[in-house]
Amino acid sequence: MIQSVDRAARVLFALQGERRLGIADLAARLELAPSTVHGIVKTLAAHNLVVQDAGSGRYQLGPAVLRLGNVYLDSLELRSRAMAWSEELARRTGMAVRTGVLAGDDVVIIHHEPRPDGSRQMPEIGIVIPAHASALGKAQLAFLPADAARVLGAAHRSMTGDTITDADELREQLAVVARTALAEERDEAVLGESSVAAPIFAANGAAIGAIGVVLPTTDWPVDESVRVALRESARNVSRELGAARWPA
Repeated sequence: MIQSVDRAARVLFALQGERRLGIADLAARLELAPSTVHGIVKTLAAHNLVVQDAGSGRYQLGPAVLRLGNVYLDSLELRSRAMAWSEELARRTGMAVRTGVLAGDDVVIIHHEPRPDGSRQMPEIGIVIPAHASALGKAQLAFLPADAARVLGAAHRSMTGDTITDADELREQLAVVARTALAEERDEAVLGESSVAAPIFAANGAAIGAIGVVLPTTDWPVDESVRVALRESARNVSRELGAARWPA
C-alpha cells in the first residue's frame, strides 16, 4: 500500500462522513500531524477534489469528486441494466426503487427510481447506508461470506432504536436471506421507512448488487405480489448480466 495515497483516501472519506472539517479536526481524526494533513489537503485542493469554505475556513469535498462519481455511474453495467427494470418495478408496485452496491461496510445507492405517483421526491443517488441496517446490504452479504464476516465482526452503528446490531441476530437474518433471496429491514436505517431487497448476480455467480423497494413502515408488510415482482426484477437484471441462475 502506498502511504501517501492511503492518507489522501482517508482524508476524502473523512470529509464524506462529516461534510466539513478543519485541518486540526482532520489531523485528530486520522491521527496524523497537522502539517502532514495540510500538505495532503492542499494537494487535493489543487485538483478540485476538496475546496475550502470561505466562511468557516474548513474543507469539504470538491466538484471533481462529483465528476468522478458521474463517470463511475455511467460506466456501471449493473446500473444501466437495472434502470429499465427499476422503472417497471416501480410501476408494478407503486413504490420507490433503489439499486445499491457494497462499498466496504456500507451500501451506496447507484440508481433511484421515484414513486410513480407524481409527488416531489429527493434524488437518492449517492446516499450511503450501513450494510447491516439496509435490506440492500443484507441481500448481498448473505451471498458474500467474506464481506459478511467482516461486517459481522465490526462494531455496528445504531441508526435508530430498531437497528439490529447483535452479530448473532444479524447472522440468523442472513441465513434466512440465503434461503429466500429476499432481505428485509423495518425502521433500521430511517424511522418510518422500511424496505425489501433481492440480490443481483453477475456472470461469475457473485452477488454484485441488490435491488429493493422502499415503503412507509405504516404500509408494512408488503403484499406477496410485491415480493414476486421484486424477485422477477432481480432475476431479469442478473440474467442480462450473464448470470446462469438466480439466486446463484
